[in-house]
Amino acid sequence: MPEDPKQLHNIIAERIRSQGPVTLAEYMGLALDAYYSSKNPFGITGDFITAPEISQMFGEMVGAWLVDLWLQMGSPPEVRLVELGPGRGTLAADIMRTISAWPNFKASMTLHLVETSQRLRDIQASALKNHHALWHDSFSSIPEGICFVIANEFFDALPIQQFEKVKGKWQERRVGYDSQKNSFYFVSADPDMDVTGLMPEKFLSAPEGSIFEISPLSLQILEEISNRIALQGGAALIIDYGHTEPGFGDTLQAVARHQYSDPLQNPGEKDITAHVDFGTFKTVAEQTAVVAGPVTQGQFLTALGIETRAQKLCEKADEKKRRDIMADLHRLVDPQEMGRLFKVMALTPKETIIEPAGFNQDKRQ
Repeated sequence: MPEDPKQLHNIIAERIRSQGPVTLAEYMGLALDAYYSSKNPFGITGDFITAPEISQMFGEMVGAWLVDLWLQMGSPPEVRLVELGPGRGTLAADIMRTISAWPNFKASMTLHLVETSQRLRDIQASALKNHHALWHDSFSSIPEGICFVIANEFFDALPIQQFEKVKGKWQERRVGYDSQKNSFYFVSADPDMDVTGLMPEKFLSAPEGSIFEISPLSLQILEEISNRIALQGGAALIIDYGHTEPGFGDTLQAVARHQYSDPLQNPGEKDITAHVDFGTFKTVAEQTAVVAGPVTQGQFLTALGIETRAQKLCEKADEKKRRDIMADLHRLVDPQEMGRLFKVMALTPKETIIEPAGFNQDKRQ
């Protein structure tokens, strides 16, 4: 995949000229492969910032959540900790630092990172140089055994398909190319599948112009994780922004330098995402696993004790650092910040009595 976005633009344009409009999923896949192989998108100097980059408290809460699960499972002597899309390795580093307070748990764990970008692998290797991490191109190559899977802002960056109600019929939105303007645009095409079979029945009478989204790759990976946990034990924690009920609406978006941007302009130069459909995730995962949630990120972190942790950190901080800590806490849990838009879901095996922490609080947020 070319690292020069202009070269990628020409490759996609030529593919459309020779084969016709491409699916949105194909366009996204090409753009995101180039983006993550050529960019360092995370943090203030990048295009967006994730919860682990905001505060160490986020990773500490996830680490404590994992310790609690491990203890509930009877402290198994061998566990794979798997992170999907580990970014700069910040979350994994905070988790490993947190669980070091439980030497037996840390000794039982091997760290596995699912990452396809060599550039990001190098950054992760530097952040995790003391933890003997192992890298994989896909979840399917994780060694057999009990695994704890962490997916923080992973599924939102997987390709989606969109379908639009046009003149009473569902048409697939694909990406065409205007050679006069040298630009990409959306075009309608007959779908290759019966999309009505994928929709909840109440949506079949949707009004003209409605848009329905689905991410087949997301559901495939989710099903793979759920089946793995059901057969070999462990748990999964999914944290992402999205909605709890399947519904209509165009959630495709792009971000560059912390500003919203046009997804069809300059592919490979920006992050392209879509909201995660947690309602459908729950339906799919429940076929083989027990599903906790979804709850909001604010509810989850508050139930795990992040406010207490913030106060503890403030005790050893100066005034400026205390303000920073509380501002970071606010950003992570407040409903007007990340607290409500981001959702949390956990998967555990049906055959075991495990109660993941963070999912039994009230729903005021």
